[in-house]
Amino acid sequence: MLEEKTTKKQNFLAGAAVLSLATMIVKVIGMFFKIPLNRLIGEANYGYFTTAYDIYTVLLMISTTGLPVAMSRMISEARALNNGKQVRQIYRVSLMAFLSIGIIGSALMLLIPKQLANMMENPNAMWSIFALGPAVLFVCYISACRGFFQGQGNMAPTAVSQIIEALCKLFLGLGLAWLVMNRLGDGPLAAAGSIAGVTIGTVLSALYLFCKTRRRTRELSRAEGQARPAGETLKRLLAIAVPITLGAAGLQIINLFDAATVMNRLINAAGYTQERADVVKGVYNYCQTIFNFPCAFIPCITIAIIPAITNSLTLQDRRGVRSVQNSSLRLMGLIAMPCAVGLIVLAEPIVALLGGYTGANLTLATKLMAILGVAVVFNSIVLMTDAIMQAHNHAVIPVINTLIGGIVKVIVNYILVGNPDIAITGAPVGTIACYAVITVLNLIAMRRVLRRNAPKLLPNLWKTTIAAVLMGGTTWLAYWGLGRIGMGRAVACLGSIVVAVLVYVVLIIVLKVLTYEDCLLLPKGEKIAKILRVR
Repeated sequence: MLEEKTTKKQNFLAGAAVLSLATMIVKVIGMFFKIPLNRLIGEANYGYFTTAYDIYTVLLMISTTGLPVAMSRMISEARALNNGKQVRQIYRVSLMAFLSIGIIGSALMLLIPKQLANMMENPNAMWSIFALGPAVLFVCYISACRGFFQGQGNMAPTAVSQIIEALCKLFLGLGLAWLVMNRLGDGPLAAAGSIAGVTIGTVLSALYLFCKTRRRTRELSRAEGQARPAGETLKRLLAIAVPITLGAAGLQIINLFDAATVMNRLINAAGYTQERADVVKGVYNYCQTIFNFPCAFIPCITIAIIPAITNSLTLQDRRGVRSVQNSSLRLMGLIAMPCAVGLIVLAEPIVALLGGYTGANLTLATKLMAILGVAVVFNSIVLMTDAIMQAHNHAVIPVINTLIGGIVKVIVNYILVGNPDIAITGAPVGTIACYAVITVLNLIAMRRVLRRNAPKLLPNLWKTTIAAVLMGGTTWLAYWGLGRIGMGRAVACLGSIVVAVLVYVVLIIVLKVLTYEDCLLLPKGEKIAKILRVR
């Protein structure tokens, strides 16, 4: 029995590791895409690119947030009961639901791009919205396939498909943007060209997953078990998916409204011209791109823990549930804490090197980045606590908490961004307020509904927090020292990052952040435990 529990948790950690590695590759590719893109088309045109993404993200959240989680949970339950035919039925029903939503989402972006751009107070984003339209349909299909494999504990197809999308975006997106800028010199069309690479990437990713899924569903047609009626399966799927989708879509709709509000307040309250508002919004959007880098690793853990927790709950393995939850929180802390501190301490050199900012835009980007660094911690905790409650079938609570946090964000941004002395700097403050409120509400809710199964945050995070703070102090001293001896900004930044990594690894060992049980779940676990001197 103990060996079976260990194997399950190993599968969870292996899945998280596969997705984390893929995410790292995708983010590096994304960095090589967005950094030159920002310099190639300029801040204002980059703002058109991100405006299209804001709308796309809302439609994406509606179509791909709740259903993959519901699929993953239901498939995990069916697998725990060795019902292969029901696994296949869940996929078939889910696919039809995904495609229906995808058709509607794509139709909106293709038929009314001008109206959507005007709604965002950014008319020049029209062509970017149109170019991204077909991607909604293909991403819906992709999400169905990913949910199918994730529920079975197989994260490899998700990882490969993500890399295919990223590579297409890099080569085709940059190539099309460069071609338009050099041939036509049209910034809005160049932004649309860059985003067309994203759409092509979703098409190729969908083709890859079609081949993988077709083979697996044929195998399941010969599996054991009894499939439930399609109507019953759909009803249960929607019962799980709708609350999660409402929460995610609600926050994204609030973010969409908030983005339009920010532009409106900059122009009508803070006294910015449209051109200046486009530029500062583009700077803020770019800082958000960097902010999203560390946050993107947390869903790798949440995707893996939902089927793992569901499996343990189905088998009434309470100890296994708590074990997975505690390990996932420690893993989250290992990633989120140092990233947050690093973005705060090295905000100026990071935005200068990655964004190419100088002068007033560099000063602005530094402030925005440092504030967003704080938000990384709260955002990561929100993602983890949401996933834990979803796995325990308490999906409505995170919805309510998320909507409350989103409303707080709109109010804070409306007040601060409209102040000429604060302006765009108020936007990341609103982000912190949003995620801090959701964090507090989620923690209170977990204590109330999960009781003894509620994970304890501080016991799992205090060591990584101390390690990250000490690392941050050392990193700042290293950057300051390298600058004093005449090193350039790039060398000083890279050198201080190397120092940060080394110091953080040493502190993890000294503070014994990983438990002996965690080490045993890793490859060569006994040796790792001895190296880390963990017992």
